This record gives sequence, structure tokens and C-alpha cells, in this order.
Amino acid sequence: MLTDSSSDRCTTNLSLISPKIEGLRQTFAAGHTKNIEWRIAQLQRIKKLVVEKQEPILLALQKDLGRCDMESWTAELGGVISEVEHTVKHLKKWMKPRKVSTPIAAQPGKSYVLPEPLGTVLIIGAWNYPLLLVLGPLIAAISAGNCALIKPSELSPNISGLLAEQIPKYLDQLAVEVVEGAVDETSELLQNQFDHIIYTGGEVVGKIVMRAAAEFLTPVTLELGGKSPCIVDSNTDLEVTASRIVWSKFMNAGQTCVAPDYVLVEKSFAPKLIDAIKVKIAEFYTAKVSASDDYVRIVNARHFARIVNYLDGQNVVYGGESDESTKYIQPTIVLEPAEDSPLMEQEIFGPVLPIITLDNIEQAVPFVSKRAKPLSLYLYTKNKTFEQTVLQQTSAGMVGINDGFMFALNPNLPFGGVGASGMGAYHGKIGFDNFSHLKTVMKRSFWFDVPLRYPPFTSKKFKILKKLL
Repeated sequence: MLTDSSSDRCTTNLSLISPKIEGLRQTFAAGHTKNIEWRIAQLQRIKKLVVEKQEPILLALQKDLGRCDMESWTAELGGVISEVEHTVKHLKKWMKPRKVSTPIAAQPGKSYVLPEPLGTVLIIGAWNYPLLLVLGPLIAAISAGNCALIKPSELSPNISGLLAEQIPKYLDQLAVEVVEGAVDETSELLQNQFDHIIYTGGEVVGKIVMRAAAEFLTPVTLELGGKSPCIVDSNTDLEVTASRIVWSKFMNAGQTCVAPDYVLVEKSFAPKLIDAIKVKIAEFYTAKVSASDDYVRIVNARHFARIVNYLDGQNVVYGGESDESTKYIQPTIVLEPAEDSPLMEQEIFGPVLPIITLDNIEQAVPFVSKRAKPLSLYLYTKNKTFEQTVLQQTSAGMVGINDGFMFALNPNLPFGGVGASGMGAYHGKIGFDNFSHLKTVMKRSFWFDVPLRYPPFTSKKFKILKKLL
């Protein structure tokens, strides 16, 4: 079963869910979502929504996550706007038939791949970036010509309510629906057939979504998480490395699926790195982090308790302070946690950074490789040979070399995991293709119909055929 973690939530009447889905199916069957003009108009309306409702969106994000406006703009609103602009610019090209060569045995003829929309897409969003992780997949789904049903996270109720109110005002109500709620509503949605489901969240619910989709043979995109390693070579720019680790780890108070989850560093270099990280935390958030307007709070009491419990019995070398009443947890560094501790077995999704020391940095490769494949891997080094070793001998959904998750800003790069960290990807053309069926087409001429392939078969025909195929 799905686990309900919200008692105060907006909901959608369960009896209305199936009619909403049926209405989307009818809209898709009518065919107007396939039109490029419709797609571009809807994409531009998404941008218009974000631009015109910027202030209410920023306020909702502040209420849900305690996040400052600049971080929300950088992490969410700006990402939606740039994704729309990139998609609109390239959509005509993406929609065109993609010519491929035709073998001699099929001549005269031509072959091509024709992108076509799948139908109706279910988008199950996440609370940590509740705008981006709904509208990002929606951009991809609409660009491919699909209808979509959006289920925002109930853990970000202000953004969920804003989307439910504003999306019908901006987008085609016949093609895009919103369902609010938690366990009951999500369970009801998953009992219905969709043409694609994209879910962003944890592994446990990801498995539930995949099992439900299997009943209808529905393809899924799962954006999960896992424990993203951060390998720091002593041959690096220490100050820049510390800045970028602190930025990528403690943005959104660590509640980011691609945040570095733990650091691997040589024992002799660890004290320097730890000191540099401490300096950057104070520089970014002041010596009294709890008073900083730029530092986010934990989303709810359950997640607050979970993260605090991870610190029990750990060697905290920096931070560790918390305030249950405000759900504040100080940026925290833990040195040498046991590999079998919850801190190293569970995705932290909070502002706690474990640091594991090694005798030599080459040991980082087997350390990472023996664990489940992460969503992201980060490497800080000036050593190009070591860089290639890490790239060739480890697996991750995405890799950042000498920076945090800046790859997420590039619409030309796929955003997605591998193995336990997910399947499928989106952003830009990858997203368009993900929500499309790439239909195989071969067209042949009636002229020159060689009887070679037709019975009766002879040894002569067989010899010729083997040379042609």
C-alpha cells in the first residue's frame, strides 16, 4: 500500500477521477493535441502561467518549504521557463520523420521513424521541487502531443492548490487535468489505464507504481534517488570544490534527489576539506544558520524526526543542532559513519553530509561500484586519468565533474536514473522521445518486384538471398 503522510490535504472526489481520465482519452482520440500549433500554444501558456503568477508561486513555495525567492526561481521557475523556450524552438524539428537508410534487399523503398504521441500521461509529482517536477514532465508530454493528468504532491499543499486553481485557467481543460490528494487519490489513479506514467519520488512507492502499471502493460518513467556519491581527489581546487559541495548539498536543506549523499576523500586530505566546507557554510548562511533567510526548513515533522534519528550515535564534527518547532536542522557533517548504519544505507534527503575517508582515492571506485547505482555521481579532480577511471568503472544516471547538479540546467542532457535510481529520462528532445512512440515506417515501390523471396524456393535463390541479406 501507499503510505499516507499528510492528514491536512486538498482532495479530489474519487468518483470524479475515472470520468476525468475518460475525458482526456476522448480529447486525445479527437486528434487536436497532435497539431503543432496546439502544442506550441499550450507550452507558451505554461510559461505565461509561471511568469504571470510568479509572486503567488514564490509565496506558495515559501509556505511549503520555507525557501527564499532566489533559490525557488533558480531551482524551479527559471527551469520551467527555459525548458519551454528550448522546446518551442526545436519542436518542429523533433516532430519531423527521421530518415534512415534502407538495405539493398528492400530497394526501391525508403525507411523512416515517425514520432507519434502515446495518448494520456499520468504525472505524479514530488514535494521537494513541487512546481518543476510537475511542469517539467508536462512540457515533455505536451510537446509530444499527449493529454496529461497531473497529481501534485500533498506534502506541498500550497503549490498543489495553486496548480489545481491556475492550470484550468491557462491550459486546455479538455487535455490537461489536475487531481489533488494523497494515498486514496493516487491509488485510485493507478487502478486506471494510462499510456505512460512518470513518477518522481522514492523507491518504495516507485515499485508500487510499476506494479500497478504492469497490470495494463503501461510504460513508466521512474525518477527515484539513491545515495549519490561525491568523490573528492586531493588534486582539486579546494575552495571551489567546497563552495560547490555546500551549494549542491545544502540547497533546499538537502531535500534534493540529486544532492551529494556522501563524500569519499583520502584520509590525509579530509581535514582540509572539512575545514573548507565549514568555512563555506558560514560564508553562505552566516555563523548562525538558523537566522539565515536563505536556508530552507524540513518539509514536515515525520521527515524531521527521520533525519534527526540518523544522527544517533554518529561522530558529528560540525552542526547537529535542530529545532523541532521550526523543523530546522543545521548543516551537519558526520565523519566515518558505519557502512551498515541507516545514514549510509538510506537516502538522507536532508542537510547531513557523511564523509568517508580512504587510504587512497582509487578505493572510491570499488566503494561506489559495490553499492546500488545512484541517480548522480560527483567527482572533483584535476587528474584526467582518474576522471576517466571513474567514468569507465562506475555507473550512475548522471555525472557531474567538478560541480554539483548543473547538468540539470542543460535541456540537451537527459535527466534520469539507472537501476535502482530509476528508468527513463526527460528534458528537451529526450523528453519528447520518452513520451512518444517512435513508429517504424518503410514505404516500398510497386516497381521492380523481385520474385526471389517468394516460393518455390531453390538453391539458386537461397545463394542469392544470403548475399543480399
